[in-house]
Amino acid sequence: MGMVRYVANKLFYMLVSLFVLISATFFLMKAIPGDPFTSEKKVPPEIKARLYEQYGLDKPLYHQYFKYLGDIAQGDLGVSMKRLNQDVTHLIGQTFSASLKLGVVAIIVSVIVGVFLGMIAALYHRKFIDSAAMVLAVLGIAVPSFVVASVLQYVLAYKFHWVPVSGFKGPIYYILPVAALSAQPIAFIARLTRSSMLEVLHADYIKTAKAKGLSWAAILSRHVLRNGILPVVTYLGPMTANVVTGSVVIEQIFGIGGIGKQFVEAIGVRDYTVIMGITIFYGVLLMLARFITDIAYVFVDPRIKLTGGKEG
Repeated sequence: MGMVRYVANKLFYMLVSLFVLISATFFLMKAIPGDPFTSEKKVPPEIKARLYEQYGLDKPLYHQYFKYLGDIAQGDLGVSMKRLNQDVTHLIGQTFSASLKLGVVAIIVSVIVGVFLGMIAALYHRKFIDSAAMVLAVLGIAVPSFVVASVLQYVLAYKFHWVPVSGFKGPIYYILPVAALSAQPIAFIARLTRSSMLEVLHADYIKTAKAKGLSWAAILSRHVLRNGILPVVTYLGPMTANVVTGSVVIEQIFGIGGIGKQFVEAIGVRDYTVIMGITIFYGVLLMLARFITDIAYVFVDPRIKLTGGKEG
């Protein structure tokens, strides 16, 4: 029953957060000067009036808001205002697969490489390997992903021709965008893992395990690694947010026809329904990632109580 209450509480706050996100997105979009048809040249007033009527822009703001809430409740994200007969839900479904593949690979690479670097740095504390790993981590945090992407494109693709400059047609096309997208998460995970494992390595139960004659490999696998990666589990939610938001820029740079590229293009032409639909979709993804992370942390660390906090 404790787990049921915990999950129900999380779901309730997810719904509240989703409502706030939908409302904020709607009113912010309406607050921006102009509309989707402002940039159109030489559109006769009668045609513009018909477009306004077709998309409900001639109705009062409160009427548009409650209609949009009703449509969202039915799972309808609307129709694009700039693409003829293009349903927003269908557009997201068509383009999300590329974004999903890129994001999943980037998250897997981030966790594996980040934990490995952090573990090596902790095991070789205050040695050259430790210093080198932390220098790389600082660079990964400090340098924006679009700068990393541009440098990688210039060096590896333009100068040496080792990988394609752009596109998303096969495994080799993953290298540059995944490297650019996972640079910052790798750096954060490496620092988290190093700090946590240094604390674990000096814990009393590690000394006890050594005194009992356990092999170093057994100590690493059973105690150090398991307890050392707990902070990484808590970071999975924010990392997913970082990867999702970062993919918007990365997809544009590498010409990947994912949802991020569609989002940027929609902003450029003020396509209200596409912008709001993709924003809500991103919000749901991030909330689900955070929800799964919270549930996973309860199972990974038995000391966490379902009501929050740790047992004394």
